[in-house]
This record gives sequence, C-alpha cells and structure tokens, in this order.
Amino acid sequence: MKKFGLIGYPLSHSFSKKYFESKFEKEGITDCSYDLFPIENLSDFEKLLSAHPDLCGLNVTIPHKIGVMFYLDKVDPAAKAIDAVNCIKIIKQKPLESFFTGELSSTKLRLEGYNTDAYGFENSLKPLLKKHHNKALVLGSGGSSRAVAYVLGKLGIDYKVVSRKKSRKQISYSDLNKSIISEHLVIINTTPLGLSPASDTFPEIPYEFITSDHLLYDLIYNPAETEFLKRGKMQGATIKNGEEMLHLQAERSWEIWNND
Repeated sequence: MKKFGLIGYPLSHSFSKKYFESKFEKEGITDCSYDLFPIENLSDFEKLLSAHPDLCGLNVTIPHKIGVMFYLDKVDPAAKAIDAVNCIKIIKQKPLESFFTGELSSTKLRLEGYNTDAYGFENSLKPLLKKHHNKALVLGSGGSSRAVAYVLGKLGIDYKVVSRKKSRKQISYSDLNKSIISEHLVIINTTPLGLSPASDTFPEIPYEFITSDHLLYDLIYNPAETEFLKRGKMQGATIKNGEEMLHLQAERSWEIWNND
C-alpha cells in the first residue's frame, strides 16, 4: 500500500484528504491511501517518516512550507526561487544505489521538494488575463504569496506586495489609494482573511475604487465566495476563488509522486 499525506498545523480545514480519497474512488485506485499528519513542530518531521515507512509523498501546508526545506536532499529550481515547498517526493534508496550516487544516509530515504502552488495558480489565472492586466497587488507576504509573486514575474506582470508592515520591498494597506488601485488591475488575496469560519473578515482595501476592469483572485476556496470577492463583484470586477488552483496543484503533486 502506497501512503501519501499532508503535513501542517492545524489541518481541520484540509481540502487534500477529501480530494485524494475521491480521486482514488473515481479512478479505481485501491493500493493508495491519503492521511492527515498534523505536526505543530517540524522537529517531529523525522519521527513521522520513521513511523510511516510506506510514505511515498507528502503535501505541505502552513506553517511548514519554508522550514521543511531544511530536511530535503533536493529542491526543484522553481521551489528554490519561490523559497517555499508544498510537495515532497519520498524516494526509497537501496544501500547500493546510495553508494553509487554518493548520498549515504542512515534512513535510506531521498526527499525532493517541489512547489505545485505556482503551477496551480498560473494555470488557473492565465485564462482570465486580458491585455490591461499588466500590474498586480499581492495581499499578504507568506509562503503562498511567494508562489504568486513568482508566477506574476514569470508572466511579466509587475506587482507590489501589500502587508501589514511596510518595508523596502512591500507597501502597507494604509498606502492604498485610488491611484494605486486604478493602476493595479489584478488583486490577489493570499491571506487567510475570509476563510471559514471567519468568513466575515476581509482585507482592508479601498473597494470603492475597484472597477469592471479589475480581476480579483482569492486563494481561499471555503467559502466559495469570500467577502473580498463579494465586494469586488459588487463593483463589477471579474472574480475567481482558489478551488481550481487546488485541484491543479493536487494533480501536479500526484504526477510528481508517480513519475519515475
């Protein structure tokens, strides 16, 4: 039995387990399972690997997308550029194979890190982009924000990161005015504001300056229409939640785990 799973903390609102269990059922996959592994401290990561020798792959969610890289033998170039990993491929190496690759390890495991958030975001965003969508605001500065920023850079979209704390590389919410909102016609929420059960929360931006030329994208998928998206919709903006992104990144993870 091949075992896959998700690490992070907390995991009470996990999408992944339900998605993969449904996938296994629909596709008649009977030799795989997907479990949740809530670990608050990454110091317990190696214990987890030892306790579950059948693990072949893991997804990673907050707050471990950055810290988990310390434990990896290889990080994919895109994940390295983003500086965040959300997918780990676990390769069992026989001692002889380890000898020839020069990677001797008492655990006989090789851990490779990837970022499928970027893949999911890029492929769900591109169909919505129009010529005037050449500047963006990224709300939030966490691990997911890094994947979004990487994709925007790859697509040639200039962006500003908006955070509670102003710094050399980011502006604050209080800096947002009509001029900035009018100039940046793509606005992406990467914060947890609006996530159920706190669905009445939202990023504090001047929604009155949003127009029908704007595209508002929320990485949150529960609820399907966050307060952030509702307020954009009321102003005539195109809106998109993070559900398709999650489906795409999950399928990309599956490809990585099963690609020899």
